[in-house]
Amino acid sequence: MFELLALLVVLVIGCAIIFAVVGAALFAVKVALKVVLLPFKLLLIPLVAVFVIVKFTVVFALGAALVGVIVAVIVPLVIVAVLVGIPLAIIGVVT
Repeated sequence: MFELLALLVVLVIGCAIIFAVVGAALFAVKVALKVVLLPFKLLLIPLVAVFVIVKFTVVFALGAALVGVIVAVIVPLVIVAVLVGIPLAIIGVVT
């Protein structure tokens, strides 16, 4: 019975060591990939910044155009309503 417990302890310790070695190897690969890919990241940051600025500019321009169209439609309608409403108001006050 003692031999089986000793075998279990040896297997647990062995698995822990293997797990630690594999974890360290994966960490080393991760760090190596980050170091290798860092120049590409540094090259792409200005491109991403330009794309973001262009995106915000386009969205702002489209919003301004939409507001311009809405104002161009509503202002003549308000003028027509005033031109129709003033005589009606005068007639309503007189009668």
